[in-house]
Amino acid sequence: MASESGGLLTAMDDGALDGRPAITIGDASITGDRLRGAASALAGRLTGARAVAVDAAPGVRTAVAILACLYAGVPAVPVPTDAGTTERRHILADSGAELWIGTHREDVVLPTAAVDLAARATTATPESADETAALIMYTSGTTGVPKGVLVSRRAIAACIDSLAAAWDWSPDDTLVHGLPLFHVHGLVLGLLGPLRIGSPLVHTVRPAPDRYAAAGGSVYFGVPTVWSRVCADPTSARALRGARLLVSGSAPLPTSVFRELQELTGHAPVERYGMTETLITVSTRSDGERRAGWVGLPLNGIRTRLVSETGDPVPHDGATLGGLEISGPTLFDGYLGRPEATAESLTTDGWFRTGDIAVIDSDGFHRIVGRQSVDLIKSGGYRIGAGEVEQALLDHPAIKEAAVIGVPDPDLGQRIIAYIVGDDVNAQSVIDFVAGSLSVHKRPREVRRVDELPRNAMGKVQKKVLAERFDPVD
Repeated sequence: MASESGGLLTAMDDGALDGRPAITIGDASITGDRLRGAASALAGRLTGARAVAVDAAPGVRTAVAILACLYAGVPAVPVPTDAGTTERRHILADSGAELWIGTHREDVVLPTAAVDLAARATTATPESADETAALIMYTSGTTGVPKGVLVSRRAIAACIDSLAAAWDWSPDDTLVHGLPLFHVHGLVLGLLGPLRIGSPLVHTVRPAPDRYAAAGGSVYFGVPTVWSRVCADPTSARALRGARLLVSGSAPLPTSVFRELQELTGHAPVERYGMTETLITVSTRSDGERRAGWVGLPLNGIRTRLVSETGDPVPHDGATLGGLEISGPTLFDGYLGRPEATAESLTTDGWFRTGDIAVIDSDGFHRIVGRQSVDLIKSGGYRIGAGEVEQALLDHPAIKEAAVIGVPDPDLGQRIIAYIVGDDVNAQSVIDFVAGSLSVHKRPREVRRVDELPRNAMGKVQKKVLAERFDPVD
């Protein structure tokens, strides 16, 4: 995919999208040449800045702002549109952003730069070196204040190219999604990916089923919540039968949704795995096996391994849990201003500790069980992955959503608590159901019905919130 010049935005810069809509967001579209011209004009005003904060609302101007930063060789700092004042102030201060592009906000005191869609640069802007930081993306802050993740142009290019190979993603495709433009999924894959590959992007602003159905694309991105809602709208789901690829990521896709989506659309979804610090590293293939609950094989150039709590290798037998570590060209360049945190995240031989627990089978297929901090439950001398129990719960016909946590127990060490969304569900029948499909020691000891599970913007269940809210029943 890379051009001879090594540019990140290969296809757009080569004119592959000139004269036709490169990006459509809601009702607004912009052609490749106009996008390049407006971004190049803005880049001239950004050059020399330490970093530029971009209010990442879904819109053509946001796309221009991100590309302008790339052309200027200045790291773009995508700021979540739903960030509160405290979070936004932290991101702006921590990143060292010197300019703000986006909606006026009373708490933002930085100088602003406006996007002029009609502007054109008089000279072409040469792209920066591959090692230049392209983005400073902030983590969710589950273990403290959000950390700035330095993502290089090299890493982004390697990620997109490996996905293009795995998914047969080409200029003949039209990508459709309605994901936020401040995460890897929506921004790196969903915006920069099409501009490197040359496939037009249709962003639906919101990932509503009817909007997906009306978009007429060939490749669709979604998180599990999106696909669950698509399945709940059979008419919209059947409209996706003409697509080539449905991709799910950012959180585990319930096996029940996988199967229902396959039945309604005719497509078994492609599942993939990644993090802000690693970008996308593991995926099923467009021409390969797709297994519900499994995220597939390492992408080109990526190596993975599983280690025990003592650092010993874990067998790839499809059952033994281990900590997942990653090595490859898509890794981040460290946490901004936090050398100690960077060092702690890496092994002595340079592998990234993902903090996730996984199993790998003899064919190299990966299944992500969950986070080591909340999803590895030690109960009665057993090591149990919460994800496996959740999948078993979701096979129950009356359960729509499920989350499992471990809570302190004087006898077992930890006991398994299941939170479920569903009507007319008997707790003991649920416990018996899981005991009948998994080992008995993996059954929940308690089942609590809730109206909804707490989730973040990407649809991930916030288990620490569940744990904090847990109130033992005497």
